[in-house]
Amino acid sequence: MSLSRVSTPCIGVCSTTYGDTVCRGCTRFLHEIVDWNRYTNEQKTLVWQRLDLLLRTVVSNYAEIIDAELFQQMLRFQNIRHQPQLSPLGWVPELFKAAGNKPLDWASYGLRIDHRYANTAPRTLYDQISADVHALAVAHYDRNHRVPQTRLADLLANISLTEPEML
Repeated sequence: MSLSRVSTPCIGVCSTTYGDTVCRGCTRFLHEIVDWNRYTNEQKTLVWQRLDLLLRTVVSNYAEIIDAELFQQMLRFQNIRHQPQLSPLGWVPELFKAAGNKPLDWASYGLRIDHRYANTAPRTLYDQISADVHALAVAHYDRNHRVPQTRLADLLANISLTEPEML
């Protein structure tokens, strides 16, 4: 029996306790957070894959890794935490977060930043990426998991009355 376990994406900034259905910290859905300890490793891996896809989709609008080995070396050298379940592009926000407002020589980290953001502070990029990832996660949740909330007016609009005395 294997004792290897898939680690949690939790970063300790859970907004689901305040009513969010998508956590602003790790971008998991509420039901994934609640059921995480009951998930199999395969189910946990699927959650990680979705989170990685979200991050890669958003981060690719801001940055490109031109040297993955250098990028990973610099993260280790700077002692910047990065989740092994994510692809290198998914680690980029952690660098931005750690750098704060300090300008970085992007190429020395193996990165190329989109020219629109070349003069933007890393922390600002982190905040923008976080907001974009969260919005994409919410859209995914709303489309695939939310129970439709039918309003009474919508129900009444679809009723055709054939006999006046039914009113």
